[in-house]
Amino acid sequence: MSLLVLMTVLGFSGFAALLPVAPLWAVHGGAGSVGAGLVNGVLMLFTVLTQLVVPASLRRFGWSPVLTAGMLLLGLPAAAFALSDDLAVILVLSAVRGMGFGVLTVTGSALVAELVEPARRGQAIGVYGLAIAGPQVLFVSAGPWIVENLGFGIIFAIGVLPAVGVLPAIVLGRRAEHVPHSQERPPYLQLLRPMALLLAVTLAGGALITFMAPMSDSAVLSTFALLCLTVAAALARWQAGTFSDQFGPQAFIWPLVLLTTIGMAVLAWGVRDPQATDVVALLLGATLVGISYGALQNLTLVLAFQAVSRPHYGSASAVWNIGFDAGTGLGSVMIGMIAAGSSFSTALLVGGALSLLTLPLAVRRPRLTR
Repeated sequence: MSLLVLMTVLGFSGFAALLPVAPLWAVHGGAGSVGAGLVNGVLMLFTVLTQLVVPASLRRFGWSPVLTAGMLLLGLPAAAFALSDDLAVILVLSAVRGMGFGVLTVTGSALVAELVEPARRGQAIGVYGLAIAGPQVLFVSAGPWIVENLGFGIIFAIGVLPAVGVLPAIVLGRRAEHVPHSQERPPYLQLLRPMALLLAVTLAGGALITFMAPMSDSAVLSTFALLCLTVAAALARWQAGTFSDQFGPQAFIWPLVLLTTIGMAVLAWGVRDPQATDVVALLLGATLVGISYGALQNLTLVLAFQAVSRPHYGSASAVWNIGFDAGTGLGSVMIGMIAAGSSFSTALLVGGALSLLTLPLAVRRPRLTR
């Protein structure tokens, strides 16, 4: 777990630093809200496409080569952002980084299931979640401030950190070669429910991470709102694991879905006037969405691993991560397009409504496999 945490912190530091800043770099180069939204949309598109082939790649090439390639693909392109702020260049680099991120996400969560017994899995996912959320708290919330006060160069340098994670990745890969593989088809239908629930909440979270800066009238306020979002998400993801181990994940799913919808509605009220952001509504809404965003990440991953047997953990991890990253990418693109045609307030209401549509899935109790 210590090696996994180290690799995760390095990988997600590079990822999180550029998540809100790469769209700003595109705007710096003359792109509009649609172009800025495409940056993280392309990142997540290639993340998802890569996640589809990671389980097969692990079987064919082994853990060490796949992990090493993933960390390099995620980290090295960050240095090239400094060469151009042209949208086409940014999109190409984002695509390459998405491939690396796809490897990191699938292998990381699969290793959690392999390293820890089911009775403590929720807690272990919480620790893994902190390794992910810590860099997000630091860099996603502070990214716009760092750019405004220190420039883009520091962020691009932080983006290279995943390449340093090659060292723990190699050691982890060697220790993971014992992981069993199955030739049977994974039970994908049982994984659709946690993926859909996760997709809806990450659509909301991805939209806020991408557009918090442009939809607020103050860079300082945007920084505080992102801080509320990421801190709430980190604490909720951590604590949700303990509650899940004690009481099971099911009881907490539907209230969190409702909380996402409420939070998005509060945010929509807060940004209804582009020239005068409602401070209380913005911070409160970001905190509410952050709680559901973090907790549902943990609980849906627990559900995914409960739905399959051990040889299918890699496939469960891939499906869960596809839900996460597809939601993040869709939030970036869809909310940007709706905002360009109407307003951010309308776009946020749409995002909240989409989360509400998953409520029937949230209240249904599936059959679980351990």
